[in-house]
Formats: sequence, structure tokens, C-alpha cells
Amino acid sequence: MGQIKVTKAPIEGLYIIEPTRHGDERGYFVETYNLRDMKEAGLDMVFVQDNQSMSVKGVLRGLHFQINHPQGKLVRVIKGEVFDAVVDLRRGSATYGQWYGDILSEENGKQMYIPEGFAHGFLVLSDVAEFCYKVTDFYHPGDEGGIAWNDPAIGIKWPGLRGDYPGNACPDKYCMEDGTALILSGRDREWKTLAESFPS
Repeated sequence: MGQIKVTKAPIEGLYIIEPTRHGDERGYFVETYNLRDMKEAGLDMVFVQDNQSMSVKGVLRGLHFQINHPQGKLVRVIKGEVFDAVVDLRRGSATYGQWYGDILSEENGKQMYIPEGFAHGFLVLSDVAEFCYKVTDFYHPGDEGGIAWNDPAIGIKWPGLRGDYPGNACPDKYCMEDGTALILSGRDREWKTLAESFPS
């Protein structure tokens, strides 16, 4: 393995990627993506689009997935800190409905590879966060689905967040530990639970 360390996460197909950072008194240099290292780890996906977003503290984006054009995503944070969370939506998977989360930050340089078939979201823990991700398929308008970020049956433990489940995805009963309000888009307030979205 070269400049990039690839580690399997507890859910099959999900990977934590840690580039090597070279620093001195001037700052640092890092290879954020290396095709050779990824292939050596068995990851041979092709990325077709890069995206970037900026969010303020308390913003929670998710949990999103693509309906007909699923995307694999390689996600990282270039400024600030977020808690990144995914849920396995692959029918027949031994870990269907289970979640995994990790802190991604400017400081730790961690990335996560999220394969097709997962819902994804993140909560901004710092004053501001800039979030970058490479995807394996192009954006298709109208193809986005979602599930409630606070579905109690999934039970994601969002750090620094307090509140009680109100029976829906509305964030009004929640806040950060320092009192910062939770901020969701109108659409993210309306997503249903996993069981409601994918009845068996």
C-alpha cells in the first residue's frame, strides 16, 4: 500500500480511507485519492463527478439515497468537522437497517467510501464545515429519496445532540449540547422511517 490506508468498516462494502499527511513548518501535503492504492485494496470504482457543500453548525443533511441511479460516494471534510452516518438499505444484506458513523474532519483527514445501496447523512459539529465527495454516477434530478434521520428503530447516536423523538423527522424538539438549534431542509423534515419507506 502506498500513500492511502484503506480499512474495512463493520458493514460489508463500507471503507474508511486515511491518506498519509506530510507536514512541516510550511503546512502539509496529502494525496486525497490514489487510483493505484484503491485498486490494491479491491476498490475499482470509477468516479464521474465531484461535489462540495458548505454548512453551518447544527445543519443535518440526510438521510439521502438515490432511487433509480444509486451512487457510490467517497466523502471527506476539508474544513471543520462533521459526524458522517450511513444506513445499509440493501435488501438481503446481513446488516440491512444497521448504521455506522464516524467523525470526519479537517484535522483527522479521514474519508469514507459508501457503496451503492446506502442512505447517507451528516451533522455539522463545528462552526462551519466544507464537505467534499466524489460519486460514481451523475446527479439525476428527481431521483433522491430519504429516510428519517432520527428513526428510533435505526438508532443513530448523533454526537453532541439532545432531544426526544417526536414521532417524525421534525428537528424542533432537538438541539446541540451548547443550545445550537438543529437545522434541516424542508424535505429532510418530511422523510419517513425505514419501516414506512420500505415495508416488508
